[in-house]
Amino acid sequence: MDRRSFLRTSAVGGTVAAASTLAAPAYAQGNRTLTLVTSWGRGLAGVFDAAQRAADSITAMSDGQLTIDVKAAGELVGAFEVFDAVSSGQADMYHAADYYFVGQHPGYAFFTSVPFGMTAQELANWYYHAGGMELHDELGEIFNLKSFLAGNTGAQAGGWYRKEINGPEDFQGLKFRMPGLGGEALGRMGASVQNLPGAEVYQALASGAIDGTEWIGPWADEKAGFQEITKFYYTAGFHEPGAGLSLATNREVFDDLSPAHQKIIEIAAAEAHQWNLAQFLANNGSALQRLQSGGVKVLEFPDSVWDAMGAAAMETLEANRDGDLYDKIYDSAMASMRSSSGWLTQSEGVYRTQRDRVLA
Repeated sequence: MDRRSFLRTSAVGGTVAAASTLAAPAYAQGNRTLTLVTSWGRGLAGVFDAAQRAADSITAMSDGQLTIDVKAAGELVGAFEVFDAVSSGQADMYHAADYYFVGQHPGYAFFTSVPFGMTAQELANWYYHAGGMELHDELGEIFNLKSFLAGNTGAQAGGWYRKEINGPEDFQGLKFRMPGLGGEALGRMGASVQNLPGAEVYQALASGAIDGTEWIGPWADEKAGFQEITKFYYTAGFHEPGAGLSLATNREVFDDLSPAHQKIIEIAAAEAHQWNLAQFLANNGSALQRLQSGGVKVLEFPDSVWDAMGAAAMETLEANRDGDLYDKIYDSAMASMRSSSGWLTQSEGVYRTQRDRVLA
């Protein structure tokens, strides 16, 4: 949505004096400091890194004309308050997982991850080449935001549990930390779902306030120390097969920037997205080996649990249909996922299976 009108000027036939009176676009001039609030505790492995990476890139590419002042969760506003802070203009930018804000609009879940949704590559395909970015922008217009993907954790683990999960009935009454529509789906299976900021999860698990938690994957989970509390770890989950992170700017602030600075933010976000995904995937394998060496029992959910999760996921996704923008986002994402998956399964999927067989 255009919020400003700019005068078109022409110097054809004008004198130097006349040209000096022509109006220029009313972009903010000089060096600026933008406040970036995050949903992450300072130094939280991977996710805070993505926010800092984007911030540093913006400052470097703008040659210091845009300085990004990064605030960890709680330093200016709480982890889940960043959306409202930027929407209202209390802060200039946020870095977070947009599924934290399904209360504002359930469509935001698709720009992080939805249960039985897209892998990281499928999300990128949709976002950059099948309409996802445009839908993110359309959603952001409602809330005075200009948003870009700016990080990805890759496929997230199924989580940490105090006891083994042998069937869907084991989720009845289970106090479990899981945000987004994945948490809503788990609630449909009987779990008592908690939505806690990342910096609070360890203490909640250690104190018994929750019976289990998902966080990200082996590297970030090891850094968080969950293996000190429980040893039952499910490495594949249904809830976040490729979780995107977002960098959002107050739209009035964004519109006040020059086109060059706007493009810098867009490119810095995209670079942080790819860099962060590689960061997680490069570290997860060795971290999992360390966890196993330390006595962690690596498990997979039985098929009966996967089936129950699938049914709950589809029920959740359909229950949020609104006949409007959510449906538009949902249908677009699912169509792109099916299209991408068809090729990836028959090409990379076959190759990986054969590679693992040949090199076994």
